[in-house]
Amino acid sequence: MKACICTTYGSGSDLTIQTLPDPTPGPGEVAVRVRAVALNFSDTLLIAGKYQHRPEPPFSPGGEFSGIVEAVGDGVESVQPGDRVMGYMPFGAAREIVIAEEDSLIDLPPGLGFEVAAGLTVVYGTTLHALRDRGELVKGEKIAVLGAAGGVGQAAVEIAVLMGAEVIACASSPDKLEFAKALGAHHTIDYSAQDLKQSLKALTNGEGVDVVYDPIGGQYSEQALRATGWLGRYLVIGFAAGDIPRIPLNIVMLKGCDVRGVFWGESIVRDPDGHRENMEQILSWVEEGKLKPHIHATYPLEQIATALQEISDRKARGKVILTL
Repeated sequence: MKACICTTYGSGSDLTIQTLPDPTPGPGEVAVRVRAVALNFSDTLLIAGKYQHRPEPPFSPGGEFSGIVEAVGDGVESVQPGDRVMGYMPFGAAREIVIAEEDSLIDLPPGLGFEVAAGLTVVYGTTLHALRDRGELVKGEKIAVLGAAGGVGQAAVEIAVLMGAEVIACASSPDKLEFAKALGAHHTIDYSAQDLKQSLKALTNGEGVDVVYDPIGGQYSEQALRATGWLGRYLVIGFAAGDIPRIPLNIVMLKGCDVRGVFWGESIVRDPDGHRENMEQILSWVEEGKLKPHIHATYPLEQIATALQEISDRKARGKVILTL
């Protein structure tokens, strides 16, 4: 099989395409012939050795995948060769055949394409876990989404709209905000040109937002927290800006608000049933046409460096997909 291999920490240009022996599934394992792999910002950190989980080279990047079951190990009962499935692993999916745990695979509904399916798990799984499980977002509440044109930001706009919230999309340029409006955002704020705190206050008649969804970190986090309303929930998703902010805790006290961490990767280990329930909801929305994931671009495996650069340069509007 062909596999993309990170042999040394660096950038996409340091990755190599190698030919490796086809793997064989062990007990409880499933071999999946990969048809599509979705790349995320975390993959750029992973190959640079800067992610919170730091696998030692050699390894393959990519965590989200879809494909066809090729073989099953002893004891596997839920899938069989020929089944169309999607799955997730922390890394290792950018190769023609992956070995996955049986419980990590989800059947694809008829008619759902491999490219769309590959990109559903991380951004939409993270976001539904954040908004429903951690943020307890309810219909009619006001939510500010930072980085609203990025991967998880885009998903947050879409899912918050489906949940009946009033969505304020916040991003760093007019074209990004136009993209967020096309996804259903009710209001927009260009925080490169407007004061984020004052703008959020103005859009909520001075009361502040009920929920903040923050995958960015950096200089805008404190402003957004200061614009959170009484008993609001501030969701910490990640730090795409590269800077982990230090928050004055007196703000949290004076607002009676919560700062809630969202660690989706750990949550699916601790609560696999909850994860499966969330994914079933996401797939249902896609089947009903209520959720229409956007694919920014597709690349063959050999062009993974170009695909990762598109993500690093913040050019991606939607998912970047590798096809095999």
